[in-house]
Amino acid sequence: MHGEGFFFQAFVYLTAAVIAVPIAKKLGLGSVLGYLLAGIVIGPYGLELIGREGQDVMHFAEFGVVMMLFLIGLELQPKLLWQLRGPILGLGGLQVGITTVTGTIIGIIAGLSWQFSLAIGITFSLSSTAIVLQSLNEKGIMKTEAGQNSFAVLLFQDIAVIPILALLPLLATDAVKNITAQTTSDTAVIWVELLPAWAKTIVVLGIIAAIIILGKFMVGPVFRIIAQTRLRELFTAAALLLVIGIALLMGSVGLSPALGTFLAGVVLATSEYRHELEGDIEPFKGLLLGLFFIAVGASIDFGMIADQPARIAMLVSLLIVGKFILLFILGRIFRLRLDQNLIFAVSLAQGGEFGFVLFSFATQNGVLPASLTGQMIAVVAVSMALTPLLTLINEKLIQPRFGTKEKPEQEADKIDEENPVIIAGFGDFGSVVGRLLRANGVGTTVLDVDSNHVDLLRKLGIKVFYGDASRYDLLHAAGAGKARILILAIGDPTKILEIVETARKHFPHLKILARATGRIHAYELLEAGVDYIFRESLDTSLRMGVEVLRQLGFRSYQALRASRLFRYQDEEGLRILAEMRHDRKAYISRARQHIQDLEETLQNELELFGDTPDLGWDTTSLRKEFGEDTSDR
Repeated sequence: MHGEGFFFQAFVYLTAAVIAVPIAKKLGLGSVLGYLLAGIVIGPYGLELIGREGQDVMHFAEFGVVMMLFLIGLELQPKLLWQLRGPILGLGGLQVGITTVTGTIIGIIAGLSWQFSLAIGITFSLSSTAIVLQSLNEKGIMKTEAGQNSFAVLLFQDIAVIPILALLPLLATDAVKNITAQTTSDTAVIWVELLPAWAKTIVVLGIIAAIIILGKFMVGPVFRIIAQTRLRELFTAAALLLVIGIALLMGSVGLSPALGTFLAGVVLATSEYRHELEGDIEPFKGLLLGLFFIAVGASIDFGMIADQPARIAMLVSLLIVGKFILLFILGRIFRLRLDQNLIFAVSLAQGGEFGFVLFSFATQNGVLPASLTGQMIAVVAVSMALTPLLTLINEKLIQPRFGTKEKPEQEADKIDEENPVIIAGFGDFGSVVGRLLRANGVGTTVLDVDSNHVDLLRKLGIKVFYGDASRYDLLHAAGAGKARILILAIGDPTKILEIVETARKHFPHLKILARATGRIHAYELLEAGVDYIFRESLDTSLRMGVEVLRQLGFRSYQALRASRLFRYQDEEGLRILAEMRHDRKAYISRARQHIQDLEETLQNELELFGDTPDLGWDTTSLRKEFGEDTSDR
């Protein structure tokens, strides 16, 4: 029986997921394999409950990929890309490049044209972002070396899809175009298809550039207007509007809606409302990815596999084994430990969901014939379906010999107290502040994200809660709604800015005192709205300067007064320079004037106090005058 209508199909999908996934988890197979098996059972080659026309399944798959890539795009902040630039460009670039070249050579040896071979090789170089990230997160190894390097490679692959889509139309041949035109004569022609290949490339790149530019300058103001309504659901509606609008725009020029939503996520990655959007959409992420995995299982063409099982098996084996060997070699070059390298290579040794998109796009643009595309899509789907099984084999049979060294990330602690002061970070910097406050009877709630450090502090008798203070729910549980002061004493500049963003948005009444790792970081904190900034090296540097002056014969009072004046002038200059730091010429000019003014002020102070006999509270000089022992200094 094949029911019609959206609600019936939704019922079938959800029922299959609710039944199959718990069974798979109980058997230790993992949720991804459970979703894939559910899709096979209910698909066109199983119970035929869905997808008889061959279109419904791909609609679900497209929707799953669309939302998944939107969330991935939200993670692509420039600072994250910069931190992972080595693995992204090095490991990711080499993986895509070498796999493409190898696949092209194999295709030419097998008798395919170089255009066919290049299109297949570059598509097979991509892995499944959905399956890999879901599996790594589910197993709690996303923070390991293997997890971080896998994420970096997947980021490069996702970004590489943009130039790949621009390149593919240039590989079209007249023979394939004629065949495609005959088989799709009843399909509406997209206006961009009437353009020559070079013009198509310009249009594609122009659309992408327009999305990025307009999004950068329009998204912020629009979301600020929405924020004023204080209706949280409007954020989700606005995000979906942006996603659908860009998807329609991409579709109008023949590009994948999934790629469009990926760009939408990237546009929102630098938005001040990124965390709120992620929090609103995150609950849907698991369900949407589950529907995608079910769709992949249901889309496997077992009829084609049955017609040519040896050929499909050979191609699948060649893809998985070839990518595994290449990834393993690259992992060794980038010095991954053996246990981590095995996880890394096994995780990425499959085709990706973009294979469906790229192969379909290649057929539409006359790059590959439909008969060859069908085989390649079957290879991609089977390789994706085998990945959870291969991961399970690696986990149960191979990894026990080596062992995964990193601990999985633990859950945040439940916080059972409220205090007027919250301290985020209790290392060398934060512990001094915290101990001073407690010694003076000020209650503090201490949060720290380093689980090993938390365990050590607890052994020392210090009450510390484990958790990430950039999370709204954790700050709320720590009593941020009633607290008066938030102290940011952690050493990660990026994390400090994330916490400031969350606190300013949800707890605007808090006075924020933040540790700054340097002058540039201090500028960023000022722009983010931090009330008081403490540069971690300033006090130590000034103390050293005071001691140097004393050793050279300056009175203690005179040296300390000079340091206080220096601090006051420097902090005043910091706030002035922060406002013009994006104008390099004006910044340099004002900075030079500030240095000159500061030196003149201190020189005037020196002249004023140079001949003054007043010793003030200079006890060392007084003790010397009265002949007392000063060796304790």
